[in-house]
This record gives sequence, structure tokens and C-alpha cells, in this order.
Amino acid sequence: QVQLVESGGGSVQSGGSLSLSCAASGYSYSSDCMAWFRQVPGKAREGVAAIDCDGSARYADSVKGRFTISQDYAKNTLFLQMNSLIPEDTAMYYCAAVKGCLFGPRLLFTYAYNYWGRGTQVTVSS
Repeated sequence: QVQLVESGGGSVQSGGSLSLSCAASGYSYSSDCMAWFRQVPGKAREGVAAIDCDGSARYADSVKGRFTISQDYAKNTLFLQMNSLIPEDTAMYYCAAVKGCLFGPRLLFTYAYNYWGRGTQVTVSS
């Protein structure tokens, strides 16, 4: 059974930083893909960052240069380092995974993933 548990959310001022983590169990980073998504009330869930099967990162245009996705294979954990946060980053952040290899734009498509964490809230005040 695949389980994903996010942590690290909180409240920060604009310009601040947060680091999110996603602990995975029953999941293989060596052959599968993982990603971070976010969602605000009344809006569709959007892809934020993902890592493809070659270990290359893909980011939404809105977070490029500010967010960094990474993996710790030894700890089977996914991270999202968020810097220069702005109020528009306020959302519930979700960790997602899929058993299979994804490349290109599909990495940031919600429907491509079938395993989800319950989310961690990030709030950025101006």
C-alpha cells in the first residue's frame, strides 16, 4: 500500500522560505515519478514541480527560480524548497506519486497521478 505523508507547511511573511517534505512508503523512487501540487478553494489543483524518470525537474512557470524539488533516495523522501514566497503561493500543497515513468508536460497533470497525500497548508502573508 502506497502512503504519502506531507509535512513542513506553515505561515510565513512574503519573501520568506519554507521546506516541505513528503515521506513515501510502499513506493520506489528508482522507477516511479513523484510531484508536488497545490490547490486553493474554488480553483483546480495545479502542478507545481515534478521529477521525471531521468531525475530531471520540471516546474510550473509561476514558481521557476523560486522553488526547488529534490529527492533523498536513502530516506525515500521528496522535498520542495520554497524561497521568495509570495501571497499567491498560499495553498494546500499535496504530494503525488504514480507507478510508471512520466516525461514532459504530463508530469504536472493532476490526472496522471493516482496516489496522493492529504496535504499541508502553506500561508504567505503580505
